[in-house]
Amino acid sequence: MADCTRAGALIEGLAAQHLIADKGYDSNAILEQASRQGMQAQIPPRSNRKQLRTYDKHLYKLRHLVENAFLHRKRWLGIATRYAKRTDSFLAAVHIRCLRM
Repeated sequence: MADCTRAGALIEGLAAQHLIADKGYDSNAILEQASRQGMQAQIPPRSNRKQLRTYDKHLYKLRHLVENAFLHRKRWLGIATRYAKRTDSFLAAVHIRCLRM
């Protein structure tokens, strides 16, 4: 199922000034819902849109901070769930993550 089909339920009741999302969330329904909730949508238009909209490119670039937070969490997930069953492998993974920090 496409991400944009579930986005309406995710942002329902959300209080924010801006809705920042990637091109996958560029749909009229999401844009209208964000507008009804008082949010400005900072979503780049898809290339197949007949009428391109403007968006705040500087604000959109800040989206990478959230993406990096999820990436960082995923990197630690293997350690948190003890994916490496052998003690030496687990300890090596912890050391590598700590060195990266």
